[in-house]
Amino acid sequence: MTEIPYIAAIEMAIHGEMERDDSVLYFGQNIATSENDKFLQAFGPDRVRVTPISETAEIGMAVGAALAGFRPVVELYMAEFMLVAMDQVVNEAPRFRYMTGGQVKVPLVLKAGYGFTAGWSGQHTGTIYGMFMGVPGLRVAIPSTAADAKGLMATAIRDDNPVAYFHHYLLTLEPGEVPDGEHLVPFGQAAVRREGGDVTIVALGYMVGLAMNAAERLAGEGVQAEVIDPRTLNPLDLKTILESVEKTGHLVLVDQATRHGSASAVIAADVADEGFSSLKAPIKQVTALDSTIPYSQPMEEYILPSEDKIVGAVQQVLGQAPVTA
Repeated sequence: MTEIPYIAAIEMAIHGEMERDDSVLYFGQNIATSENDKFLQAFGPDRVRVTPISETAEIGMAVGAALAGFRPVVELYMAEFMLVAMDQVVNEAPRFRYMTGGQVKVPLVLKAGYGFTAGWSGQHTGTIYGMFMGVPGLRVAIPSTAADAKGLMATAIRDDNPVAYFHHYLLTLEPGEVPDGEHLVPFGQAAVRREGGDVTIVALGYMVGLAMNAAERLAGEGVQAEVIDPRTLNPLDLKTILESVEKTGHLVLVDQATRHGSASAVIAADVADEGFSSLKAPIKQVTALDSTIPYSQPMEEYILPSEDKIVGAVQQVLGQAPVTA
């Protein structure tokens, strides 16, 4: 095990897969812009390339390369850039394998940062993975730790389907213990980050850390929260969530996305559909408000989830919320 930053773990996975498999390519608008680029030095200009400033072009290139037998990784930097190329992301890459009866594979990874708050205002701060969650054939991965950042990226590159790989910007320099050598995290297998019997907290990406901190605070009040990190949204490990809710009887969902564009809304519906008899109280969602993220820090904090909001939601579902005047 080695302690490295979250972003270094992602790069380690890409580098390792490129060493292992000559068909893995890496390109993007800020990739290989100088001869000192470490990926360019290691793998050469045939496999590592800078692209035009056109998301439609670079994602279209990736789809074509994947159809031709390569495994491209596209560095998109910000998830919102995917919106420029939604036809390729939603209507082309995920459909070909099904439409050809499995004869054609489209193994590509769209690496996209999300949730860049802290004063970045409206157009680069979105948490938009929810809109991709229901696209058949498109995998969706959201690592919350450095170890998972490495393991999910390696798995994504090896998958024969297109993968939208969302990494949170506020985790970029967050250090963590990462396994040395080959490390794969299977898709569709949630991680139980903390065990508890009183309430289930399901959190996504950067929200996992907030949920863990909230759980520590709640433990001081005698409340044992179980914290679950789905790690992937497609496939979604609903079984682990339902088993936890059956044990605790209470569910709080934490998602930085806006309420009506969130993955948490889908998970809440699934639990209500398949695990309603286990619930002892209504499901509570802690999400961003249905608003564009403002530039003002106090307004930003008002809109986004926080530890205090998670603690308050748990107190509500347990009937322990303080009475207000």
